[in-house]
Amino acid sequence: MRFCVIQPAYSLSEKDLDVCFADMLRLMDRCDDSMDVIVLPEYCDIPAATESAAGFKASIERFNERFREKAVETARRCRATVFANFCMKTDLGWRNTTFAFDKEGRQVAAYCKAHPAPSEEKTPLQGGNGMDCSYSYEYRKPYVVEIDGVRYGFMTCYDFYMYEAFPALAREHVDVIIGCSHQRTDTHDALELIGRFLCYNTNAYLVRSAVSMGADSPVCGCSMVVGPDGKMLANMKNEVGLCVVDLDPKRKYLKPGGFRGAPVSHADYVEKGRRPWLYRPAGSMIKPDNGRMPYPRICAHRGFSVVAPENSMPAFGAAVALGADEIEFDIWSTKDGELVSMHDMQLDRVSTGTGSILDRTYDELKDVDFGVRFNPAFAGLRIVKFEDILKTFARTTIMNIHVKIWDERLYNPDRPIDPQYERIAALIRQYDVQDHCYIMTASDIASAEFHKVAPDICRCVGWDGNTDVLSMPNRAAALGAEKIQLFKPYFDESSVRLAHEYGLLCNVFWSDEPEEACRFIDMGIDTILSNNYLAVANAVHKHLADKEGDRI
Repeated sequence: MRFCVIQPAYSLSEKDLDVCFADMLRLMDRCDDSMDVIVLPEYCDIPAATESAAGFKASIERFNERFREKAVETARRCRATVFANFCMKTDLGWRNTTFAFDKEGRQVAAYCKAHPAPSEEKTPLQGGNGMDCSYSYEYRKPYVVEIDGVRYGFMTCYDFYMYEAFPALAREHVDVIIGCSHQRTDTHDALELIGRFLCYNTNAYLVRSAVSMGADSPVCGCSMVVGPDGKMLANMKNEVGLCVVDLDPKRKYLKPGGFRGAPVSHADYVEKGRRPWLYRPAGSMIKPDNGRMPYPRICAHRGFSVVAPENSMPAFGAAVALGADEIEFDIWSTKDGELVSMHDMQLDRVSTGTGSILDRTYDELKDVDFGVRFNPAFAGLRIVKFEDILKTFARTTIMNIHVKIWDERLYNPDRPIDPQYERIAALIRQYDVQDHCYIMTASDIASAEFHKVAPDICRCVGWDGNTDVLSMPNRAAALGAEKIQLFKPYFDESSVRLAHEYGLLCNVFWSDEPEEACRFIDMGIDTILSNNYLAVANAVHKHLADKEGDRI
């Protein structure tokens, strides 16, 4: 098969949009019917750099349909498959999309960039272009389309940096990866390295089209064709024009599967020894992080604690399985410094033990039953380590972590307590949940001290006993925290209003009654903690849907 890569000129000046667009169309006119596949770069409807989000979108509006018509015409005229990246309009805005048009000019594929860059996702007010990136937080397997017997995978610009995606693409047994790209900040050496590494790890060809930023530019460009063995078959560097390469898409590269092993692909060889638990959590169970998970939310207080013992793995698991946006749990430190989850300082209410958890070692707690008091069916349930919660539910929900050892300072200031700031932060980082959790405490001193250790981990300010309804927003603002956890009944609409004026998000503890929870939502509460997770979540979701229906 004959593959043609087009690399047009790209200007850093918005005034050159028309010139760059016309030059790109002229390059497309040079394509002919000897070519089977034609590949163009990213953002063909924005052929030069724009100075603002307004200019970015104006270029799309101006060139989008004209370019689509040209791509279709080129596919028909050349009797070739044309892969071209330009924006797709949705109800939520424009998406960065790579389209495929077959020899008849019919659209046969539309790949939405899996990893939109920060500049695409940020709003214009944040300095970005405000693209529709909502789809990118939904689980999906690698996008693959088969055309004329060839299996095509896709990567667009920022996608190339996500090396953890390479094994998933390899498992799809793709023959060719289409790379419509810019990568305007990478050197030629880096672009070549990335392309070769991709092909070697996926056992596929890469056909990458980018843009030339000038004959002397050390970055961008490098439209290339790379073989499954990682060999560079063509690299245009800064050249403007067409590059044509003949290749057999079905040719694969096999290597010994270990010393004197039978021939296998590199991907299959690696897969035999892979230890998935050594890597970041990934896949269908991952939820958006704390900055992206939409509000309002329902937080399962101590897990789904009306159906399973509070602060237990069954309670957390039930909540996560039901799709809880958040789970809340409490952590204490045992006498020997083990971080464990339990609400009360005293063992008596929830277990067969007695006395203070602070006076028991972890080994002593292993003999205490934390399930039988709730229901004999849970007999034998043991206390849960903080680390085990992180390990089991990493990135599957947002974790509201109430650090009770810090709150104890408020009530027993003379009691020596190890605050464990560094260890708590280290465990959160070890299980890669720093963006999927926030720390809650009523102690402003502890909150400030923890912030020195982990300034990137979100903090929530809890109730310290002050009944003034404006106390908590003012405390949180002074601390520079991100959230407050209002305590019923010591708040009203003025608490919420002031918090929002400060840019704070408002939790409320608590509501187990669906009607009350809906009133809290109408008041502007962002997150409701509830022991009765499912009933409250269902009621709130219906309430929000009904309100949306009324607006429509």
